[in-house]
Amino acid sequence: MGQNPRPAISVLLPTYNAAGLVRETLQSVSWADEILVVDSFSSDGTLEICREFGARIIQHEYANSARQKNWALPQCTHEWVLQIDTDEALEVGLQDEIAARLAEVPPEVDAFRMPRKNHVLGKWLRHGGLYPDPQVRLFRKERGQWTDREVHAYVAVPGEVSELQGALLHQGMPSISKQLANLNRYTRYEADELAKQDRPFSAYRLLLHPWVVFAYRYFWQQGFRDGWRGLLFCAYTAIYTFLVWAKRWEMQELNLDHSPK
Repeated sequence: MGQNPRPAISVLLPTYNAAGLVRETLQSVSWADEILVVDSFSSDGTLEICREFGARIIQHEYANSARQKNWALPQCTHEWVLQIDTDEALEVGLQDEIAARLAEVPPEVDAFRMPRKNHVLGKWLRHGGLYPDPQVRLFRKERGQWTDREVHAYVAVPGEVSELQGALLHQGMPSISKQLANLNRYTRYEADELAKQDRPFSAYRLLLHPWVVFAYRYFWQQGFRDGWRGLLFCAYTAIYTFLVWAKRWEMQELNLDHSPK
């Protein structure tokens, strides 16, 4: 007897001015039954590339990642949704693994978790807490929802989460300039999340915690084994932590509801 056919899959792809990245992403998921692009009004060639792959495009003003994806999720056509970002692609073999697992998925499983291989300046880093970096990205549409976080939201489901072996390939830091451009935006979101959780400014967090973060990632999680890239990444996480708490202090000092742009 042949294998059961897998259920249909919708790919959910948020985009914004990602013409230099999105083609590789789309090529890795071109086998899906539907590609739904939720775009934040791109002004480059992103949407033209998406149309080449037959994507269905909807546009919505961006507030944060979780709200954008939760808004788009009900508009996916199929029961199972695979969410991927424009700086990610599926590892070779993951498509076949997904098909095989979904063909036999038990009813109590609501989602699948997969590892993510984060690349810094074009090279996959195995240490410093960057791997396996598990991500819940394949889930039942009616059972999944992104958590209400300003940044680094994740998919929560009520049922069981099963494991996949194949990985997402993430171009997490393609260049230092690109990462610095992201730094202001993400630390602002993080400071807003601290305020939403009613977590006050802490001098310890500002002055000492960045050093703790660096030491933990570089020594305990062996970031040093990834050479200069490992040092760069661990230093970046320490700077990120410092700026988050500096912006939280700024919000309190100036009596602001949100971290300024």
